[in-house]
Parts: sequence; C-alpha cells; structure tokens
Amino acid sequence: MTAEPPAVRTGIVGLGNIGQYHADRLEELGVPIVGGMDVSAEARDRFAERYGVDVYDDHHDLYDVADAVVITTPNRFHEAYAVDAFERDLHTLLEKPLAHSVESAERIVAAAETTDGTCMIGFNNRFRNTVRLLKERIDSGQLGEITHVEANYVRRRGIPGRGSWFTRREVSGGGALIDLGVHAIDLALHLLGEPTVEEVSGVTRSEFGSREEYTYLEMWGDDSGPDAFDVDDSASGFIRCADNRTISLEVAWATNRPPTHDFVVRGTEAAARFDLLENELTIHSASSDGADHFVDTTIEPAENDPHADEQRAFFEAIDAGRTVGGGVEQALTVQQIVDAIYRSSEDGQTVAVNEPPRAH
Repeated sequence: MTAEPPAVRTGIVGLGNIGQYHADRLEELGVPIVGGMDVSAEARDRFAERYGVDVYDDHHDLYDVADAVVITTPNRFHEAYAVDAFERDLHTLLEKPLAHSVESAERIVAAAETTDGTCMIGFNNRFRNTVRLLKERIDSGQLGEITHVEANYVRRRGIPGRGSWFTRREVSGGGALIDLGVHAIDLALHLLGEPTVEEVSGVTRSEFGSREEYTYLEMWGDDSGPDAFDVDDSASGFIRCADNRTISLEVAWATNRPPTHDFVVRGTEAAARFDLLENELTIHSASSDGADHFVDTTIEPAENDPHADEQRAFFEAIDAGRTVGGGVEQALTVQQIVDAIYRSSEDGQTVAVNEPPRAH
C-alpha cells in the first residue's frame, strides 16, 4: 500500500474576510490549519474562536510551526511576509496582486527565485471551469490563433468602504485597477498564451468615490467619506503584445452603466464569449458546410469553486515538487502593466512596459 504524503501544516497571515474564506476551504480540503497571524487582536480572537487554532501577533512564531502559508494581508505588506516565508523555504500562496508597487513586486520575485518552496499567486479565476474548458479548446487549436481579448470587470456600484485599506493608495497601491483589473489582465494574458507585453495606453479615473454625495449601493464596509478615498474607481486600457496580439480593458468599482464581467476571446477560426461570474461559455464561428451560416454553440460547464480548486492545485504542486500556474513571474508582468497604465494616464501617452518613469 502506498503511504499517504505527510499533511502540509498550513498557517494564514492576515485574518480578515479573505483569510477566513481561505480557512474555510482549507478545512473542506482536510488541510491542517496550525494557526493564524494578524496585527489586530480582534481579528486574532475571532479567528481563534472560529477555527480553534493558535493565533500570533508575530509571523515568525507562526512560521516556526508551518510548512506552508497563505498570505492575505493588504497589498503593502505582501513583501515582508512573503520574503520571510521564502527565506524559510515555506510553500507560499500569496493573494493577488503581487504587491502594491512594481519595486516591491520585483523584490518578491527576486526572493522567490532563491526558495525551495512552491510559490503561487492567487489568481483564482484561472481555475473556473469555464476558463479551464476554454483554455483547453484554445490549446488544442479549435479557435485558431488568438489575436485579441476584450476583458471587462465592471461594477455599477461597488466601491469598498471608503477609509478601508482598499481606498488608500499608500497601502493598496491603487484602486479598481489594482483590485479588479489584475484579475482581468491576468486572465487575458493567460488566454493569449502569456505573450511578451510591449506597450500600454490607459486612463484611470476617480469620478465617484471622491464625491460627498456618493450613492451608497452595494458598497461593503464602513464609509468614512470622500476624504478617505485617494485612488481610482475605474480604468480603461489598451495593451499591445508581441505579434500584434492585443487586450482591451475596462474595469470599475463604480460607473453609470450596467455591470459586466464579459470576456470575448477572438481567434482566427472561432471566438468565445463568457461572463466571469456566470457558468456559461459560447463559441462563435461560421461555416460553409451545406450552406454558408453562423454557428453559435453554448456550453454549460459543471459549476465549481475556483478558490477551492486553486488551493487543491497548490497542494498538488507541493506534493509533486513542481511549480504551478499563476507564478510570480506572470504576476510581475501583471504588476508592470498596472504600473504602466497608471503612468500612461498621468503622462497622457503610451508607455513601454519596463520603461522607467519620465522626469517631471
């Protein structure tokens, strides 16, 4: 009889909503949670009571008893916790985005290159069944050459509570673009086959969160008013990659239009459309069989929990001693694109990715 691999003792750094979300799924997978760490005593007490585990105010103490960590802190603090985990060769699942800035992201990547642990960045949408089914069809050539992706992640009203870390640039690194946009950008690059990114043009806006009379609909968290909001609430971008492959991007926390999570993937043989939050995929093509006609095929994949499947892939990679999709290098590319969109908006012109900021 083959022995079961030893259980991976896992700790969670950052015990807010997303930390608890991960903890719930770890329990469902049967992964032993050995503890949690947070700087907030209230968050520690809540986590200890809910999961019956030890909690710490110093991540080093948690790292002493863990084989793997899930890091879910505000963006600015990703670097400190991730680098220390890499130095201990801990397996690390780091929530998106990689960091709050390109400079911090680059230091994380440099540290990740020296670790013997498995590292994965939490781009969970790659694990949606709709996306996995579409990626298999792309990789098998059924859509031909993929040339363009329209990526939308737009809320009508959905700014996080003004005054939370999400709406403070010093901690988050940005607003809707770095929060929602990283999901859309990562997924578009993934479906394009991770092409080399050449240049970016974009505009970011702050049109709603800075208003005193902002209409409070579907906003989660407490509202501290416009003085606690110094980030973008929407962004539009155009990303040009090698071989003339392109991405058009629309993201928003708030805007006066219906919400959409629509992605359109255009290929030379067929195109695909899906809504990121709905479980339906449509393939569009044309045929001359019998008589010229359009072909629209609707596919309904089995529903799944992408966070749970993301975690499953992470632990399978640990067991196999291999890397896993959604790694630090791909996350760094996403971070560079986000930074380039912010700089393009500020400078009013196209920015080459990796181009240093212009002097003002």
